[in-house]
Amino acid sequence: MKRGAILLLSALGLVAGQSRATAEPVFLSRQYTRCTNCHFSPTGGGLLTPYGRSLSREELSTFGASRASGSPGREQEFLFGAAGDALRPVSVGIDLRPSHLDVDSPGYSSTRDFLMNADLTAAMQRGAWTFYAQVGRQPRGEDARVASFEHWVSFKTERGLGVRAGRFIPAYGVKVADHTAFSRASLDLDNDEQVYGLELSFTGSRHLVQVSAGPGYADAVDDEGRRAFTATGRWQFDLRPRVVLVASGLYRDASDLDPRSGATGLALSIAPTSRLTLWTQADARFREGTSGQPAYTLLADAAFEVYRGVWVKFSPQLRTAFGHASAGVVRLNFGLNLLPRTHWNVVLSYYHDRDRQADRSTKALLLQLHLYL
Repeated sequence: MKRGAILLLSALGLVAGQSRATAEPVFLSRQYTRCTNCHFSPTGGGLLTPYGRSLSREELSTFGASRASGSPGREQEFLFGAAGDALRPVSVGIDLRPSHLDVDSPGYSSTRDFLMNADLTAAMQRGAWTFYAQVGRQPRGEDARVASFEHWVSFKTERGLGVRAGRFIPAYGVKVADHTAFSRASLDLDNDEQVYGLELSFTGSRHLVQVSAGPGYADAVDDEGRRAFTATGRWQFDLRPRVVLVASGLYRDASDLDPRSGATGLALSIAPTSRLTLWTQADARFREGTSGQPAYTLLADAAFEVYRGVWVKFSPQLRTAFGHASAGVVRLNFGLNLLPRTHWNVVLSYYHDRDRQADRSTKALLLQLHLYL
């Protein structure tokens, strides 16, 4: 297999990762600046709140039951409302994502159909407390692992002070749905790289501050060779209802296998209209023992809603190498995101990755049918 194909397959995380339901920054165009407007998780993604489910029908989908029948209905609820009120006050969701992948690189090509992920998630809110747990299937090559990849409990006061403890992906930058984006994968913030930690937060009318610390990767807590103290910090300032500035920092102590490392970055999101969202993020990555320049990650993203529930996306990305700014990978990502009706989401993504040093390109086409029941 050529190096370019290996790079892209690794980046896509389709051998050892999955793409769980995550928040889309494009919804800033609807003036939703906080993930918790629609999701239980303060860092976005995962199970939708009842309000988030209602919004998926009323504001995001091309077709909605309330518009067709003239009554609100319960179509957006778990299993299309078949469970009724039997599960209350618990919110439950099932996330399925059958996928098709084509990869084309000089001297190598591959076609694959697979189930990217299958998750069952439950959450319950009681006063200021939130309890959250997920169990799912994680692809590992030809095999799959079934485990709980995210579980935590949180408490938030009326003054906006919050604390969360458990297993989660720490807050950093803008969390995009594409977990292979350089702003996530290059910083080891992929969907299978959660940490065990404690997160403190403060939510104000225009500010959101999140700080976390813990023993490192959840899968490495019992591995003395990989376990390393990890801390993150994220500050979000809502400049306007459709303009958001985010500053982030990440620190990982040295382990027996990896040197001390860290990153810092800035992100700016702007939604000029209710149909267009623009955002960019720049990160500098540092690693102990590396001479020369740090590694940089640059990512821009433009999303435009052509028609209600039909989004087209374009995202140029750059990832440089440590000590060698002219090396690295340039990615052009084109996407089509269809939200025909609540519970249904079709995502078509085309990736063109060029290795700047080897001057070799790899192309990939990924088609996903996302069912969130």
